Amino acid sequence: MTSLPDFNAAGDLPIGVHAAPLDEVIARFGIASTQRLQIVARLRRVYTLAKETGHLARFVVFGSFVTNKPAPNDVDIFMLMENTFDASQLAGETAILFDHLAAQNYFGASIFWVRRLAALGGEAATIEYWQIKRGGERRGIVEVRA
Repeated sequence: MTSLPDFNAAGDLPIGVHAAPLDEVIARFGIASTQRLQIVARLRRVYTLAKETGHLARFVVFGSFVTNKPAPNDVDIFMLMENTFDASQLAGETAILFDHLAAQNYFGASIFWVRRLAALGGEAATIEYWQIKRGGERRGIVEVRA
């Protein structure tokens, strides 16, 4: 049984934050094209590194990857980290993950993050913000849950 809804007429998920385990996200969005299969490898790596910090609170995937677009260029990710998280203590690939430009170049992923304390308007509002498209319309996003 899937917890992710069908796409709307525009090819987006319905407005809202839709929770699903990583395997379901991959099964739904990661197999339709060679490009999507490549992005899945990036998504898995980013998620694994973020989880390994021990400070990942919430992990959200948004943008064209969670649409019916045949070949998205990358995967867009927002991470909410625990307040005890200190990116300056990281090294290697994990350190790259928390540097937006370096992560884009290294992982082929557009990664944004804040600590829980910095979630303006609260966690829910901060996560819901990522539903807004460039033109101002809203679309659904996916929160990866264990």
